[in-house]
Amino acid sequence: MRNRHRRYGAAVHLLLAVLLSAGPVTTMAASPYRVAMPGFRFEFPRDHFDHPEFQTEWWYYTGNLRARDGRRFGFELTFFRQAVSRERPEATSPWTVRDIYLAHFAVSDIDGARFHHDERVNRAGPGVAGANAEAGRIWNGNWEVQWDEGRQNLQAVADGFTIRLALESTKPPVVHGREGVSRKAAGPGRASHYVSLTRLRASGSLELGGRSHIVDGTAWMDHEFFTHQLEADQAGWDWFSLQLEDGTELMLFRLRRKDGGADPFSAGTFVDREGRSRHLEAGDFRLQPGARRWRSAETGGAYPIEWQITVESLRLTLDVGTPLERQEIVARSRVSPSYWEGAIDASGQRRGAPTRGVGYLEMTGYDKPVRFGIEK
Repeated sequence: MRNRHRRYGAAVHLLLAVLLSAGPVTTMAASPYRVAMPGFRFEFPRDHFDHPEFQTEWWYYTGNLRARDGRRFGFELTFFRQAVSRERPEATSPWTVRDIYLAHFAVSDIDGARFHHDERVNRAGPGVAGANAEAGRIWNGNWEVQWDEGRQNLQAVADGFTIRLALESTKPPVVHGREGVSRKAAGPGRASHYVSLTRLRASGSLELGGRSHIVDGTAWMDHEFFTHQLEADQAGWDWFSLQLEDGTELMLFRLRRKDGGADPFSAGTFVDREGRSRHLEAGDFRLQPGARRWRSAETGGAYPIEWQITVESLRLTLDVGTPLERQEIVARSRVSPSYWEGAIDASGQRRGAPTRGVGYLEMTGYDKPVRFGIEK
């Protein structure tokens, strides 16, 4: 069963309709937005928040939780920012629409075999939606993450399901790619600035169907911002975040071309127990989908839900699967694509010893090629 609730007004709908029908986006050279280029230097905590000079930005929180009775849950809370105007803030009202904020909230009830999700779209504005470094806050209505020194307090309230978590990072931020950029295609600026907190201790409460559960577990935070990323012949991607029981983490993404092949700009990062990161190029790993697929009755997408991962330099092989097939976010707005995002389990060997882990898998472009925001 899915819960779908839309909380965006007619004015936002109208704005999106106009923008999305306005024709092709400007070329990279003519764009008023900054593009991701080598040499970017992150400064934390400031760079955990918004970068309005870039057109698109997102913050992803995912995690695997257990209640005191052993019941298992997964969660996703995601905030997207899509810029629609580069007018100077000092020359306009605080209510001038410069950014649209989309948010997705999902809870995977693994043992109950049920998936719940909600979506919101709001304009940026005081008390409505935004990401502010001075306030230490990212929010869309009463879905928010509030930074309090080394801790993040996450909460989201939807119809029938609620989450409140305290998150504490056990490792420093990991910057993906080389020279501060995660390349996604050939050419200057076809890239993003991409940073993660790969192991967050999570504790708090989750309410589902009128019942409250005290939960704890691990979470992962991704933050990415860019202006131009995918090329026309790229259809989507498969993204893995894995937290292994030996204290290491692995992020991999496979960019898929429209002909079904893997793009050479696919990449990944391995994080050791001490938090040191190692960049992985496309040739350093293999992501092999299995035969088992789940087909969505709503979008028609057929998602591979079994995978094999091989990283030869790490002597690592993993079989990856999901304990709950139906974890698709069916987007009701036109700001983001529909996609499958859900909890996964991994088991295999590293350096000849058994290893296990949990994580999250995101798959996009299985119903139709991905397009971002107003880009055509």
